[in-house]
Amino acid sequence: MEVGVSSEQYAQMCKKASHGTKWWMTVPKAYFFGGLICVLGQGMLDLYEYAGLDRKTASMSVSLTLIFLSALTTSLGWYEKFAKQAGAGALVPITGFANAVAAPAVEFKTEGLITGVGAKIFIICGPVILYGTLASVVYAVIYYFLF
Repeated sequence: MEVGVSSEQYAQMCKKASHGTKWWMTVPKAYFFGGLICVLGQGMLDLYEYAGLDRKTASMSVSLTLIFLSALTTSLGWYEKFAKQAGAGALVPITGFANAVAAPAVEFKTEGLITGVGAKIFIICGPVILYGTLASVVYAVIYYFLF
């Protein structure tokens, strides 16, 4: 006697549970919210330069501010609400990466600093770091031998 669901039943369950994406709505929203994050960053850059910081220091300050704001809003539960509206626009690299690091830390904090936060903090972004580093080494070797 076989226990479980058949392939057909599983396909029907998936179809019932998933809803179609209205790409004509989600794509413009992603561009809008992603652009909004970038405009915020540009505004911060202009403010930091106006305050007297040189371009390089102002750029670094913008990155740090965006990382801080992303981690703060993640810990307060606001980033998730924003991401539901923004879709892929919330994945603007620096804010999305900061959220990917902060979210597991917030989620697993009840398990303790070592077995919770320490062990789980890179659960989402760890593969990105690993394969990004590996890809950069492969590209560097190829570049070294070809050029």
